Amino acid sequence: MGRAFEKRKTTIFARMDRVAKQFTKINKDIAIAVKNGGTSPDGNPALRRALQNARAVNMPKDKVETAIKKASGQGAADYDIILYEGYAPHGIPVLVEAATDNVTRTVANVRHAFKANGGNMGTSGSVAFMFQRQGVFRLNPEGVDADTLELELIDHGLVALEHGESDKGAPLLIVRCAFNDFGTMQTAIEARKLTLISTESEYMPQNLTELPDDKLNEVMELVAALEEDDDVQNVFTNLA
Repeated sequence: MGRAFEKRKTTIFARMDRVAKQFTKINKDIAIAVKNGGTSPDGNPALRRALQNARAVNMPKDKVETAIKKASGQGAADYDIILYEGYAPHGIPVLVEAATDNVTRTVANVRHAFKANGGNMGTSGSVAFMFQRQGVFRLNPEGVDADTLELELIDHGLVALEHGESDKGAPLLIVRCAFNDFGTMQTAIEARKLTLISTESEYMPQNLTELPDDKLNEVMELVAALEEDDDVQNVFTNLA
């Protein structure tokens, strides 16, 4: 009974940590969007995306409203989006996307995570050329003919349309485009009144690398250490 309880408690705390991390990320996305485009989602596509992502993780409405109000007030945090680069163990390239109001703190934390987990932090441009930045739209596939949608979105910059699953196992349609076509694709999806689950930008590797489980675990320890930092928004590798 005691062991089962401890295992359940650990799972609950891990879920709470994951939710807290998601909320922190969205709070920063809202702050950046409001700073750059104001508080109206209708005229601010970045804020619209942040609100969609808030709904996707069931962020309470009052927390969303508080984040918008705080972001539009005096003394609101001023976040910089910074991309850090480096190598994990076994030569795996890593991109770390951070949103920070204290660059000195963040770079020190990221450098420490690399060093403590067998990696090396690199200079700007050392691994970024191995990735392509893409817009990624996750849609509810219900009532959608994927083949027809694929043909319709080609003229709006579609790179790929894939089938996938959410963290809870629900089916998804995943639409990818070059980041330069992000706005065009978002407009096309919204015009078709498709149900957006989430909207992101992601760095997709040009080539994938496979590792045996023991080496894979070493890389994932570094990824986990980086993701634990509140300033880190996303971590990308070229792992298959």
